[in-house]
Formats: sequence, structure tokens, C-alpha cells
Amino acid sequence: MLRDTVNTGPAGDLTSPAGTGAPAKGSKTGRKKTDKPTGTARPSLGARLRRDWQLLLMTIPAIGLLLVFHYVPLLGNVIAFQDYSPYVGIAESPWVGLSNFQWLLLDESFWDATLNTLSITVFQLVFYFPIPIMLAILLDSVVRPRLRLFIQGIVYMPHFFSWVLVVTLFQQMFGGAGLISQTLRENGRRGIDIMTDPDTFIALVTAETVWKDAGWGTIIFLAALAAINQNLYEAAAVDGAGRWRRMWHITLPGLRPVIILLLILRLGEALNVGFEQFFLQRDAVGRDAAEVLDTFVYWRTLLTGEWSYGAAAGLVKGLVGLILILVANKVAHRFGEQGIYKRS
Repeated sequence: MLRDTVNTGPAGDLTSPAGTGAPAKGSKTGRKKTDKPTGTARPSLGARLRRDWQLLLMTIPAIGLLLVFHYVPLLGNVIAFQDYSPYVGIAESPWVGLSNFQWLLLDESFWDATLNTLSITVFQLVFYFPIPIMLAILLDSVVRPRLRLFIQGIVYMPHFFSWVLVVTLFQQMFGGAGLISQTLRENGRRGIDIMTDPDTFIALVTAETVWKDAGWGTIIFLAALAAINQNLYEAAAVDGAGRWRRMWHITLPGLRPVIILLLILRLGEALNVGFEQFFLQRDAVGRDAAEVLDTFVYWRTLLTGEWSYGAAAGLVKGLVGLILILVANKVAHRFGEQGIYKRS
């Protein structure tokens, strides 16, 4: 039998000299050190711009809005370090360094507003944040598509109501002359006025937030539920897992990344609980109960003309929010989740 003496190199080794089977010099595998795998060259910047110019063109309006309404106003934070006057402008206003921050940290009303804001945030994290999750799970369990869409339309609708309308509806229900009080008086009982009670104000604003935004908050969780592999539920049912076990071992683990991400973002907004809702009810329950940082900045800046003081308060809010996001994201990494950005 004839022996092939022309090419005795390893199969697939095209760099070996013919008839020797020996690898090329300078490489154990017969490949030179300077060789690069074919098909992995990254296209140049110009080639990518020519390829994706339609997509880039569509992002120009969004980038423009982001620059005009988010990044350009950041330059105005310089007035926090000035004794700013709108009559002379930023360039002519004198610099005062950290004096505005010093006055802010020594202001008792600032700390009272901060305490109210944090109290409302913690209360809503406990009693509001889980509600969209539970509501999404309930909506996902509805079998009939038409019934599901009907319920979704009902729970989404309050999100589009203004806070003026929401507070008015609650006033008509829970106010001193509201429906509940009138019903109690007609039955010989004493009426109630929850809308002017400072002790129940934190529960009142949480109930208003739940009624207005809980349904809208289910959208993200419904999308996350749709991404869960339905074969997992079928396999669990075959193994004898009931509805509660399937929810505990499949549904909630599938929602965990989204829950942690939204929780981190909510912690970043811990000092930003809203303005209009509290501004509308501040006079009814008093400043001690309804003053939050947003209304504090309004009353101390726009009405008194202390622009630099309000800018300093806004910078403190942003710094605290940034710290909370970074800490929460670090904790998420500790539990094996990605958080808002990938681990290095």
C-alpha cells in the first residue's frame, strides 16, 4: 500500500511545511504569533456610522431633549456656590463658597422636611412597592384575554388623572363633608375627616399613590412575567407543585432581577417623593406633616428669592440619591444580581 509522503502534517494544519508534518517556527501549533483569526475584525467607526445612520438619526430628537432639559441645566448649579441674583446674572454674582450649604445644614426646617421625606419613602417602600408586583401576578393569572385587557384598562386609567383630580376625589370620599362622613352621621355616628388629620397623612398619601399609580406600575412586571419560560410551570405541575409553590419557586425568582432594579432606582429617588400631591394638601394638614424637600425648596426659593439656597438643597438631594444608588447597587452585586450596571 502506498504511503502519502506529500502531506503528513496534522489534519487541518495548513501552516506545516509539506511532507514534514512539523509545525511552523515560532509557534507550537504551526500558527505565527502575528496571525489573527479571520472573520473577527471589528468594522471601523466610519463603516458603523454608514451602516447605522438611520438609527442614529432617529435618536437625535431624544438626545437633544436630554441635553436641553437635563444636562444644560446642570451648569446652573453653580449658583449654589454664589450669592446669586437674577438681576446681575451668574457671571456678576459674588462667590460665597460653601456658605449656602452651611446655612442649609443648620436649618431645622430643612431637617424636618428631610425626615418627612424619608419617612414617606420608607412607608411607601413597605406598603406600596409590593402592590404592583402582586397585582401583576393576579392579572397574569387571568385566563381570558378580553377580561384581562378590561381589568388592565381599569387599573391603568387613574395614572392619567392629575393630582388635583385625585385629591378632589379623596376629599369627596374621606373629607369632613365627604360620603363616608355623611353616611356615618345619617346612622347616628360621628363623622370623620381624614383629609385634615396630620397623624394619618402618611397613610393618606400612600393610599392616593396606590390608587393612582399601582396599575401603571404593573406594566414592567407583566413584561417580565411574559419572559418566563412557560415550560417551567408545566414541568413543576407535572412534578406535583401547586399554584403557591410554582409562584414561589418560578414566578418570584423570574421577577427578582426586575424587582431589584426598580428597588435600586426607587432608592435613588428617596428624597424625591413628588411636589404637586403634597403642595395641594399642605395647608389642610399643616407644614409639620406635609412639608417635604420639594415643597421646602419651593417655599424657601421661589417665594423668598433665595435662589442659591434652593440650588444648594437640590445638590444635596442629588448627592444623597447618588450615594443610595451606588450602595444599593453594591448590595445587589453581593446577592449575585446585575443591578443597574454590570460588575467589573
